[in-house]
Amino acid sequence: MPDQSREGQRLRILNAEPDRYSPRARAALEEVAEVTEQTLDRDALAKALPGYDALIVRRTHRIDAALLDAAPRLRAIATATTRLDHIDLRAARERGVEVLSLRGENEFLRGTAATAEHTWALLLALMRRIPAAAAAVRRGEWDRDAFRGRELEGKRLGVIGLGRIGERVARYGQAFAMEVRAFDRYREDWPDDLIRMPTLETLLETSDVLTIHVPSNEDTRGLIGRRQLSRLPSGAVVVNTARGAVVDGAAVADFVKSGRIAGAAVDVVEGETGVGGVGSDALVLAARELDQILVTPHIGGATIESVEKTEAFMARKLADFLKQMIAEDANERRGERR
Repeated sequence: MPDQSREGQRLRILNAEPDRYSPRARAALEEVAEVTEQTLDRDALAKALPGYDALIVRRTHRIDAALLDAAPRLRAIATATTRLDHIDLRAARERGVEVLSLRGENEFLRGTAATAEHTWALLLALMRRIPAAAAAVRRGEWDRDAFRGRELEGKRLGVIGLGRIGERVARYGQAFAMEVRAFDRYREDWPDDLIRMPTLETLLETSDVLTIHVPSNEDTRGLIGRRQLSRLPSGAVVVNTARGAVVDGAAVADFVKSGRIAGAAVDVVEGETGVGGVGSDALVLAARELDQILVTPHIGGATIESVEKTEAFMARKLADFLKQMIAEDANERRGERR
């Protein structure tokens, strides 16, 4: 088994977020290195890092310059995410640390349905008032007339962002006999059977259901605010499984409270990355009082199948990187001996 680093030491991988880690992923890593799995806080992680060549994290840890400075031996960080705001990429690059992620792995990501399915689960739960009805039964009630919902068939579904998730959600809408249209300013190869709206404003004005599937960046932060919400038809609903920063959560909460829109279902909130945290997030607070607002804790991609596939994919990616590193180090040593 190839297990030697450049310094002749055994390669070591630290998995700092190992809860329910995939056995298949672990086996792939153990082919090339010794694997340690420990749930560590920041201080413990800083103390442990000097002894490792590779680090595996999810999103709990913020890997910044200070942590990287504590890890002179570190050669790679692996994170099974597309979003990398929890890692200081510039600091990693300056220190020669490779960051391995799902960013750009489009072929693999196209086969992942979890977030699109969760989008539809949220929409159905909101439209049919499922959480409130189930809670009533748990309280011993049985009143079917108290929970009359609304059907999706014939409603106008507006999709913002027609990437891999947005297009899958659009197909679900077609299967439910909805009128589906979308807006995406960047996509060029538009599907022939999906209506392309020329502007975001025209999409908003013709959407009974608005669902959002764009990344969080300078172009999309605050994309849906009070002005945009005011363009929605009366009684529309909003679904967001993209990023909290894309939508003004306080505005959404106000529009639901006023009855201007009928409801909102989200898997992401601004408070996830804000100073106050999720406990003070406007949508989270509103969801405690209103059945018309549903919030789930960013579980869109967290299915047993998708997590296992993703961890195994990233483990193979990290193992391949380490194998290449071993080979390059061996060639370097042979060159030094000549």
